Amino acid sequence: MKNMISSAPPDSPDAVAVSEGPLQVDVVAPPAKKAASTNPWVSYLTRRLIRLVISVVVLVTAAYLMVRLLPGDPARLSLGPEATDEQIAVRRSELGLDTSVFTQYFHFWENLFHGDLGKSYSTRLPVFDVITQRMPATLEISVLSIIVILLVGIPLGMAMGEATRGGRNRWLDAMFSSVTGLLTVAPVFVVAAISIYMFAITSPVFPVAGRSGPSSYVLPVLALSLSSTCALARIVRAETFNVLEADYVRTGRAKRMQKSRLFFRHVLPNLVTPTLTFAGLLFGGLIAGSVFVETVFAWPGMGPVVVGSITNRDYPLVQGIVMVYGVLILLINLVVDLLIAAVDPRSRITKL
Repeated sequence: MKNMISSAPPDSPDAVAVSEGPLQVDVVAPPAKKAASTNPWVSYLTRRLIRLVISVVVLVTAAYLMVRLLPGDPARLSLGPEATDEQIAVRRSELGLDTSVFTQYFHFWENLFHGDLGKSYSTRLPVFDVITQRMPATLEISVLSIIVILLVGIPLGMAMGEATRGGRNRWLDAMFSSVTGLLTVAPVFVVAAISIYMFAITSPVFPVAGRSGPSSYVLPVLALSLSSTCALARIVRAETFNVLEADYVRTGRAKRMQKSRLFFRHVLPNLVTPTLTFAGLLFGGLIAGSVFVETVFAWPGMGPVVVGSITNRDYPLVQGIVMVYGVLILLINLVVDLLIAAVDPRSRITKL
């Protein structure tokens, strides 16, 4: 007599037969529960959106508190030094500054949910209208600058990485490192002043101020992109050194693969992740750095508005500008992260 005691179905190869007694009992183990499978893209997007919401809340709060820490009274500045205390009190009531800071904060959030950024203290115009009128000019030179940075910095860094790898052409290595190192740390306003002297005063090739045509974009874009182009070229050059030492690149060289094919199919794709990361940071910095360039070149963008709003203690305008700049930079970083995640799936497993 045989008794079948099994932890699997009888017809399964995992069934184990045990001979003992006349009774035959089949014990079937319950099927193992499958682990809940989650789409990595859904998990990654959820984490990034949560971080985006938290960042926006922190940004709005910081913008609100930052402008109120600036010295000076907007009511007195708007009325002038000869205004009486009664006039200042009335003006503060009109501006909503006669209530507590917390009351103003919650009122600010309430207006923000309704799409109202408030009205400028100095111009009496809606902040949203002021930003929409000025922001396109700022985005023009910022986008053009990032295009110049990518189109010049990446090929230059790759070319220098190939030309100076393995200690070759030491003189070229020293010259590249010295020039790019000097230009990388050069302040934007210094580059703008030098470019004006060289190309608008000494050799009047380009206009020095205003937005009057295609030639008027050259100097602002040059001043805004020069240092960032050098910084990107240095990073790409360093990454090119690492990629060129990889085994698959050495194999391609051993097989006498064409240099253009080797670089475009094997070297360049492996430079995408660090390049995109740095480009996202650069674009955010370009939007903020454009304030100096627009002021120097009298560009009709956000630069003069930023300077004037801070000088006049124009709380709604400063808050609106800081929030728009901050949200724009956060969205750019989100797009860059999504592009990196699409190129390199390993980045999607990062935790919140």
